[in-house]
Amino acid sequence: MSSKREHEGNASVNVEGFESDPKRQKLNEHSLPPPASEGTLLPGFNYGDVDDEDNHRRPPVNGSNGDGGDNQKGVQNGGQVEEVEDDDDDDLEQGLYQRRGYEIEVRRDCPYLDAVNRQVLDFDFEKFCSLSLSNLNVYACLVCGKYYQGRGKKSHAYTHSLEAGHHVYINLRTEKVYCLPDGYEISDPSLDDIRHVLNPRFTEEQVEQIDKNKQWSRALDGSDYLPGMVGLNNIKETDFVNVTIQSLMRVTPLRNFFLIPKNYQHCKSPLVHRFGELTRKIWHARNFKGQVSPHEFLQAVMKASKKRFRIGAQSDPVEFMSWLLNKLHGDLRTSKKNSSIIFECFQGELEVVKEIPNKGIERIENGDDQNTGAATENNGIVKETYKMPFLMLGLDLPPPPLFKDVMEKNIIPQVPLFNILKKFDGETITEVVRPRISRMRYRVTRLPQYLILHMQRFTKNNFFVEKNPTLVNFPVKNLELKDYIPLSTTNESERLRSKYDLIANIVHDGKPGEGSYRVFVQRKSEEQWYEMQDLHVSETLPQMVALSETYMQIYEQHQ
Repeated sequence: MSSKREHEGNASVNVEGFESDPKRQKLNEHSLPPPASEGTLLPGFNYGDVDDEDNHRRPPVNGSNGDGGDNQKGVQNGGQVEEVEDDDDDDLEQGLYQRRGYEIEVRRDCPYLDAVNRQVLDFDFEKFCSLSLSNLNVYACLVCGKYYQGRGKKSHAYTHSLEAGHHVYINLRTEKVYCLPDGYEISDPSLDDIRHVLNPRFTEEQVEQIDKNKQWSRALDGSDYLPGMVGLNNIKETDFVNVTIQSLMRVTPLRNFFLIPKNYQHCKSPLVHRFGELTRKIWHARNFKGQVSPHEFLQAVMKASKKRFRIGAQSDPVEFMSWLLNKLHGDLRTSKKNSSIIFECFQGELEVVKEIPNKGIERIENGDDQNTGAATENNGIVKETYKMPFLMLGLDLPPPPLFKDVMEKNIIPQVPLFNILKKFDGETITEVVRPRISRMRYRVTRLPQYLILHMQRFTKNNFFVEKNPTLVNFPVKNLELKDYIPLSTTNESERLRSKYDLIANIVHDGKPGEGSYRVFVQRKSEEQWYEMQDLHVSETLPQMVALSETYMQIYEQHQ
């Protein structure tokens, strides 16, 4: 008969997760619940710690699944554990407890709820444990706002609860709230506002009414803000991202699509889901603060663009807008149809006529162009006609004057928008040098629902970047395109839909390569214009919108 000390030794070995002692099993076979499987331990589970759900779970090695099931998968990327999208984490945890014969107690009367501090809660940042830097099984302490991994007896959250006396934690994936170190789940409706900030939700009815809402919301610090008109943090030279996001938030079908996550639940792209989260946070009426930090979205952008766009490096919003729309379209489209919400909003069609002097050069292959038409040769000039889709139109500004006026100041020229739109009338010739010298004529054959225009202000040469300061005069409402661009339409109803209203206007201030971006946007519910620059949001007059060096605009088609 073994001594008490030997039993304790066996128990300690068992706690560390080694194989069970058969003597120990015989002694306790009546007191313990029946095992989950006959004579074998469940693979991948740490049997030593009752409350240690899977805080030390590691990614599978050599292709094996480390948790005994498909519920939690990990891949190792450059030494960092990455989480694969999976919502079964909590089900796995519950199943583990039930197999051991333990039920997680659910209580409503937690004595520590008054310690919850909503002022320190910020769910805009990546869901990583502040100590282990793992993104598996992360909990937020609702007392100090820090993120910790796991809630078992060896986990960082459990240790924090004992050291700091902070007892209320929320699982950032399942949104369940627990009390540590006791380990019971807290069921209290007073915590619902925290869940709504962690993961904002919209019903389809709320989405339909969002443009009719004129009500202000109040942040925890007492400041008022308008849902959809919140400032975005400039993390470090990320104002080019902020103005792009604020502009796209005015595109109603795009915004409504991303406010309902089930519209893109089939998509595996982190960029799509981060963009959706950011959209919901910007339009959420129950935020704790009147601004949003696009930190998670920027991390997804850096990864998806292979650091072409990154925090700390100023970039061009035109390039970023073009990349973002194409990337979102590529991630959202399904094999059944080549379209997406991006193309439904922004895609138009151009007819291009290209004239190339034929100097014994072989026929040009148009690799990127669609619907290539036949080439004809006349007087030594090869003429090609084809149609191609577009998401935005680039407009050429006239060169600024070289000389100063009598007051020794630069003359800032002005040009009407209609003059530079003539580039797309099918008759105006545009000289192109690359890839070879040719003459191009463009004509718009199909207008998109939302028309993006960008003014080509910056020109690069071998020495520096030069900015064209020419002001563009444009109407804020009722831009009629059919007077300047001949539109080929089959019926009269289509022809009438050539009138547009401005909804967003991006402006560049300062020197080329430096400077900053701001954006003017319109709030539909009251048709009021706002100027937004990072965290600063202020009302402005429509007349002020047209007095700036516009760089990119989004127009909405009259329906």
